[in-house]
Amino acid sequence: MAEGGGGGGGEEDVPRDAKIVKSLLKSMGVEDYEPRVIHQFLELWYRYVVDVLTDAQIYSEHAGKSVIDSDDVKLAIQSKVNFSFSQPPPREVLLELARNRNKIPLPKSIAGPGIPLPPEQDTLILPNYQFAIPRKQSKQAVEETEDDEETADPNPDPPQEQRADASQGTPHRVSFPIGPKRSR
Repeated sequence: MAEGGGGGGGEEDVPRDAKIVKSLLKSMGVEDYEPRVIHQFLELWYRYVVDVLTDAQIYSEHAGKSVIDSDDVKLAIQSKVNFSFSQPPPREVLLELARNRNKIPLPKSIAGPGIPLPPEQDTLILPNYQFAIPRKQSKQAVEETEDDEETADPNPDPPQEQRADASQGTPHRVSFPIGPKRSR
């Protein structure tokens, strides 16, 4: 790619804006680049200009002007700079944050073969399993429950209802951690 990545076409058929982008690249010392880079810069450039002019038009209409003037454009550019680009914090602030963070020592690792891991109380990787175990009922118990329901009080107390539901095959949940027992 000779001559700034230009293709086989002559300089005459290149748009003026593309020539400007080429000269900007050349002034920054960029000699070798893909031809599509110019198109990408032009697209970014046009999008930025459209955004700035749209904002300037809104500011002009808000001020009651019929024409966009340089103050509206300056305000739109300043707005873009303030809200699009953020400045990093000063170096002193970052150093102070680093000093405060580094005062707290890292947790001690477990020595052994393989990848060293922090102590178990500092990890969240132990599995916690839950099993749903249905309660078994014999046929005789089911028949007795049905007989009891027919002869029972029509308005039973809520605790009796809950006990009857629990005895009719609802699963009983059991959960426990797998691994060595830890003291808390």
